[in-house]
Amino acid sequence: MTLKFYTNPMSRAQIVRWALHEVAADYDQVLLEYGTTMKADDYLKINPMGKVPAIDHDGKIITECAAICAYLAEVFPDAELAPTASEQADYFRWLFFTSGPVEQAIINRSLGFAVTADQERMAGYGNYDRVVDVLDAKFQADQYACGERFTMADVYVGAQIVWGTQFGTLPDRDSFLAYAKRVTDRSAYLAAKAIDDGLIAEASQ
Repeated sequence: MTLKFYTNPMSRAQIVRWALHEVAADYDQVLLEYGTTMKADDYLKINPMGKVPAIDHDGKIITECAAICAYLAEVFPDAELAPTASEQADYFRWLFFTSGPVEQAIINRSLGFAVTADQERMAGYGNYDRVVDVLDAKFQADQYACGERFTMADVYVGAQIVWGTQFGTLPDRDSFLAYAKRVTDRSAYLAAKAIDDGLIAEASQ
């Protein structure tokens, strides 16, 4: 079983490296650069969007962070990060709420685009404040996406909240800060972060 991980340390691929460490996967990394190797013909055959991350798992290509996370949880069952039957509703709800409405709302706001009241019906997330309030209410009530147990959904959801509070794209609400602390204390997160931090430091020299 071979797994190839296409990445750049200054990208959303950090999420997938964390997921790979959570499932204890052996992988070969392929480092790509923006504007050059990421847009080269060889890589565009892997991901025509010219974006990272992507993985090649025994010849099967998976792109999109949330999809890769869910896939890894399924194909590495010993890690016990896929949802149980009773967790599936929360698992899929919050995984896709974060990859859809949360990310869209944050990106639009960061780009200076504010949805007007008349446009809210067209925007899947409604408006930024509502998205933040829904996410806040979730983590006021629960420790993790599925309640009391960490699952692969928390890799994706956790990364969005960690970055959001670090870079100011989400407010520093108590529920967000406490959740971010829980997920960033994990050994897999720390191991993955150390690798990406090392690559970033090496590239800056």
